[in-house]
Amino acid sequence: MRTWLCRPPVQALLVAVFLLAVLLPYWWLAALWCRDILRTEDQQFAFITTTFLLVMVIADSAFLTRYYQAKRKHELACMTEELRISEESLRITIKKLNLLSSITRHDIRNNLVGMKIYLDLSRATAGDWEKTEEYLAKEEQIADAIERQLDFSRAYESLGAAHPDFQDLTTCIGQAQAGLDLAGTRVTLTGIPRVEIFADPLLQKVFHNLFDNALRHAGHGMNAITIAITETDSRLRITFEDNGSGIPKNLKERIFDRGYGTNTGFGLFLIREILDITRITIKETGTPGAGARFEITVPAGAYRILPGK
Repeated sequence: MRTWLCRPPVQALLVAVFLLAVLLPYWWLAALWCRDILRTEDQQFAFITTTFLLVMVIADSAFLTRYYQAKRKHELACMTEELRISEESLRITIKKLNLLSSITRHDIRNNLVGMKIYLDLSRATAGDWEKTEEYLAKEEQIADAIERQLDFSRAYESLGAAHPDFQDLTTCIGQAQAGLDLAGTRVTLTGIPRVEIFADPLLQKVFHNLFDNALRHAGHGMNAITIAITETDSRLRITFEDNGSGIPKNLKERIFDRGYGTNTGFGLFLIREILDITRITIKETGTPGAGARFEITVPAGAYRILPGK
């Protein structure tokens, strides 16, 4: 934690006070000297006043120079940190995209092998309509799986397409609800009213997928979603909580695996990948039977709290 002595304006003021303390004795000696040299009071007054103003100008110039140097240094430090985070984010994104390309090719190739097998079986059982229909259903399932994989890869390729930036959290949460049927569901936002998060531009999709996940899997009794924004130990904590059926303990990590789930199996996996670009983490900490609770932790330097309106 920085002390008040480390703040740029205070440092600049201390420099000015130091210069005044050094220069004022010389000014006093000059004032005494002028009384012996200059004969009239008007001349003495003009000399003393001019010399004093010169001392003040020197101290003030030193103050302003030091202040703007410190301010510029602080701005450059902030820019350097943002560039460092952006560079790290780009490195992570490239690594993830290479991994995605490899996995997608592998999965689609395996699905195509399976489809060829069922096509051969369909030909071999051309006279047995029941068997042929069964194999055609399997082929359709494989085609659907390939389509989901391609749709996911299209969404995943958007990761890192634009540089991460600070985004208003409340705005993202509000826009994420667009297009979802939240009728009968009470959405409550509590905690810090205005905060910006340094994240991938797909941050809005994170909250869209969380809302969608609650609507799909929380059960018919779910009628409330609470989002709390707090700061703890120099970290920002966002909790997304519903009052549905919750998630069993043995599935709390598996739900983030690629392909796990009853829908596309990519929603929560994509959420974790989007957040990880700027080192934001997410985990499920709810109580089974009492609702799901997703806890998002934003590290220091990746968020900034804004003054309230």
